[in-house]
Amino acid sequence: MNASYWIWYHGDFELYHAMKQNFSRVERGYGWPAFWKSEGFRNRVVFRKEYTLERETTFCVCSKAVGYVLAGEKKYPFGTEITCGPGKIKISVHAGRIETFPSIYIKGEVIYSDKTWLAEDYTNPPAAAGYSRYFTDENQDPSSWDYSEAVYMPVSAENYEHGVLYEFETELTAVLEIEYKNSYRPLTVCCGESKEEALDREHCYYSWNPDPKTGRCPRCAVRYVYIPDCRKEEIEIKAIHQYVDIPVRAQFSCNDALLNQIWSVAEHTFKLCSGVFFIDGIKRDKWIWSGDAYQSFFVNQYLMADPDINRRTLLALRGNDPMTTHINTILDYTLYWILGVKIHEEAYGDLEFAAQIYPKMCTLMEFCEGQLDEQGFLTGREGDWIFIDWADLDKEGALCAEQMLFAECYHTMAVLSRKLGMGTERCEEYQVKYELLTKNINAFYWDNDKGAYIDSYVSGRRHVARHANIFAVLFDIADAKQKKQIVDNVLLNEQVPQITTPYFKFYEMDALCKMGRLEEVLARIREYWGGMLKRGAVTFWEEYDPAVPEEEQYDMYGDQFGKSLCHAWSASPIYLLARYFVGLTVTDPEKGTYELHPHLEYFDSLDCVFPVGEKDIHILWDGKELRTEEQKG
Repeated sequence: MNASYWIWYHGDFELYHAMKQNFSRVERGYGWPAFWKSEGFRNRVVFRKEYTLERETTFCVCSKAVGYVLAGEKKYPFGTEITCGPGKIKISVHAGRIETFPSIYIKGEVIYSDKTWLAEDYTNPPAAAGYSRYFTDENQDPSSWDYSEAVYMPVSAENYEHGVLYEFETELTAVLEIEYKNSYRPLTVCCGESKEEALDREHCYYSWNPDPKTGRCPRCAVRYVYIPDCRKEEIEIKAIHQYVDIPVRAQFSCNDALLNQIWSVAEHTFKLCSGVFFIDGIKRDKWIWSGDAYQSFFVNQYLMADPDINRRTLLALRGNDPMTTHINTILDYTLYWILGVKIHEEAYGDLEFAAQIYPKMCTLMEFCEGQLDEQGFLTGREGDWIFIDWADLDKEGALCAEQMLFAECYHTMAVLSRKLGMGTERCEEYQVKYELLTKNINAFYWDNDKGAYIDSYVSGRRHVARHANIFAVLFDIADAKQKKQIVDNVLLNEQVPQITTPYFKFYEMDALCKMGRLEEVLARIREYWGGMLKRGAVTFWEEYDPAVPEEEQYDMYGDQFGKSLCHAWSASPIYLLARYFVGLTVTDPEKGTYELHPHLEYFDSLDCVFPVGEKDIHILWDGKELRTEEQKG
């Protein structure tokens, strides 16, 4: 029997599970579905494949959908053993399902389901079917994801006022289970990422009443649990941590204990936010955001090197054509999606996926080009969210940082068009648009007196922020002279307001590394991420401003506990340390080739492992000799 997969229309699995993910947010007793357009899956699909059989063979189609199998000219119900051959035969499986996407599983020696089957939806041309390495058993249902589990017991329990306060060793995404030592009675379970949140019965995000039969509370982010009107002698509690088991392939150890701790906490943070998809954080939103995902692609390459979660996330975010609103309603998040495909392809050499998604890249660019002003600058429409960062930006008119991103999208399209063999004309079209846009950016936004790019040329305020200038360095829109001015006048200028989100700290650190300012970056990693550790962080936060007093450190969005204390975009030290300080660059993921340019002057010792294609590279430095060895991944 050959290895069969459950198959479906390409992208439907991701759209369905994205809907479940984006509808999973619960806040203080009420549900909060994501506020952007929810993409639907196809409920009617035909799967097709043609065989030339050398001998008679049998197969069976399993599905929870309604439908039938057409083998040659004869129809069969699902679950029937079908005999056919020898000779040519066309097989089509017609499947419809209302409550979820249709999927099928075909088992047989010669005829079985895999990615070589085509799927069609009566709207688009037939395309390769979707599949997942997680769904290879006929008894599974692809509309249900079975999480791996690990049980955690509290590390402390103390009677507090008229209740009991429990602490777990770290933050988890867990189902809490209460065991009553005597008899059941109604209890309230208050969960928190911090002790302060769990103890605040009014303002904590998650407050549950355990199920009377199972004693279980819904899955949520939790580190502390407070149960009022209860004593610890009455109950026992455990946390059943539920996660997607994506193995970590990297390890980092050096002589600097603080850097080791920062790596470890960043790794735990990132793992918690890496599930069926990359999500922003595990407490508040639990949504799939394109900006958060884009940064996750960088970290993933050096930590887990799992291309599947990239693909799932990209498919979920993009949805179907036609485009009517920006991804997550945010203009810059649409642009990050384009750039994310390029980052994914570079990391894994995944031209097959790039080719599948390329038509949607083109239509997305066309959608953006419907919003250009007379200078070719991308502008927002009514209802579009111009984000970039939680910062004071001059957003009057076309925002400079958005133009930097859009220019890099043109460059990305030119590069991928060339790699995919889309023709000289298509490549040159994108390249010409890229060159024209970068020329206009420099003409309208570069300020010679300030030696920096301004946010807006329309308002007349000539406001300089870090964000556009960081992009100018990262995307090579600035020339060598301009880059040096940006470093001196903006990035190392204390008079320019500091960035307070790990989100844009990543881009700032990346730009400084690119400019060779590694000493400053290492100091800032220790200061910024180390600052969160000093304040008791066991995972890294959505936002951290050292100037904010500790009693206000969990506030955000006008909410006392609105800040996410476990946010994917804060895990960037993994990428920065691996890419720039250990100095590993994968040059060809398929061949497993790489370059290593370590900055050993910052370490007395190193013991690291990083993924490169199908193998892992072990890097050892004892202060005298640098050794590398290849290991099976």
